[in-house]
Formats: sequence, structure tokens, C-alpha cells
Amino acid sequence: MSYWLFKTDPDTYSWHDLVKASKEMWDGVANPLALKNLRAVRKGDQVFIYHTGSEKSVIGIARAVSDGYGEPAVVDLSPEKPLNHPVSLSEIKSNPKLKSWDLVRLGRLSVMPVSSGQWNEVLRLSQK
Repeated sequence: MSYWLFKTDPDTYSWHDLVKASKEMWDGVANPLALKNLRAVRKGDQVFIYHTGSEKSVIGIARAVSDGYGEPAVVDLSPEKPLNHPVSLSEIKSNPKLKSWDLVRLGRLSVMPVSSGQWNEVLRLSQK
């Protein structure tokens, strides 16, 4: 199993929209590196949902219910649970364990891998 982070503008499509839908095709990715990452997603992978815009926070956890498919690539997601406490980008940037994460280094990338160490650190931060 792999871990990922998917960004979304909550004014366009939010975590709450995903919960309401219970399953949704994740599309609209245009960046070549983000598309490559989306194609690498496999059924069962876990995904942080990150709200962009004024929120700039990891808000919840979803699960891939399909492999990446199609051209351009898409993947089907189902929500698992919201984080107890959303983890803000400022918290992430100030954490030495997360300084090498693509979320910090490549701010415009909409689909990115998350290492198990990064995943666990964000979960730890969400318990505060």
C-alpha cells in the first residue's frame, strides 16, 4: 500500500462533497508530474485530502477504490474519515520531519506521494 496527497479547492470540490458522494472519480489533473503520480495510484492506497485556497490544510483521509486509469488519468476515491484536527500548511512547513515533502518543495503539485514517515507525522499532528 502507498500513501498520497490529493489537493482540491474546497470552493470547487471539498472533503464534505466527497463524503456526501461516498465515491467519486478524481479527475481534473493537468500537470504532467501529477498525472504520472495519479497513474501510479493503486486500489487500497490511502490518500490525504488537502484543501487549497484560504484553508491550506490536510483535512481528511480517503481510500483509492480503483487503480489509476484512463487518459488523462483518473482514480476512484471513497472517504474514510476526517482528521481530528486539520493539519495546516504552516504546521507542516515548521515541522523538520516534513521539510523535504513535495507539499513544501513543489507547492503547485496537485497529486503527490507521501512517505510512511510523513504520513505518520501528519497523523500525529492531527491528534493535537
